[in-house]
Amino acid sequence: MASNAVSSRTLVLIVMSIAVNMIGGQLISMLKLPIFFDSIGTMLCALLAGPWAALFTGLLTNLLWGLLSGPIAAAFAPVAMVIGLSCGLMARAGWFRTLPKVICSGIVITLALTVVAVPIRTYLFGGATGSGIDFVVAYVNAVGQNLVESVAITVIGANLVDKIITAIIAWLLVRGLPLRTQRNFPNMAAVR
Repeated sequence: MASNAVSSRTLVLIVMSIAVNMIGGQLISMLKLPIFFDSIGTMLCALLAGPWAALFTGLLTNLLWGLLSGPIAAAFAPVAMVIGLSCGLMARAGWFRTLPKVICSGIVITLALTVVAVPIRTYLFGGATGSGIDFVVAYVNAVGQNLVESVAITVIGANLVDKIITAIIAWLLVRGLPLRTQRNFPNMAAVR
């Protein structure tokens, strides 16, 4: 019986996390800013429910976004999955207990997603996806870097800022939850 309650809670968390991802990402997309804020929900899910729920949250967010806005978001589903998985694993390893560790986690998550994002952005989209960082890719390419290097530099730069801020936001939100709510999620012990 308890596992059904956990499953129901986790499913509700996943749905809410997807909504948070889409709202944050859509707002930034409309403003054409060179960051994303489309994984706050995924990181919340990772901190509360663990890496597998967060991986699934990232996947569903991007697939749904792809259905609503076009195939570019769906193509980046593997990146969203890596964000959820790596954040959940970092949390389980105790890297979301203090602010310096949260910042380090944002760096590790950025490095992990870069391995997946650079080939997708380079080979599927030629470096341009219609996001706010396209200008940076074009600029770095114009000053002499090849396309793969231009994309890698830009992905690391934009995501480093984005994922550190996102990790801090998710961490603060989770730590601000009432203790009664925190106790309902098994992964919380790794965040306290």
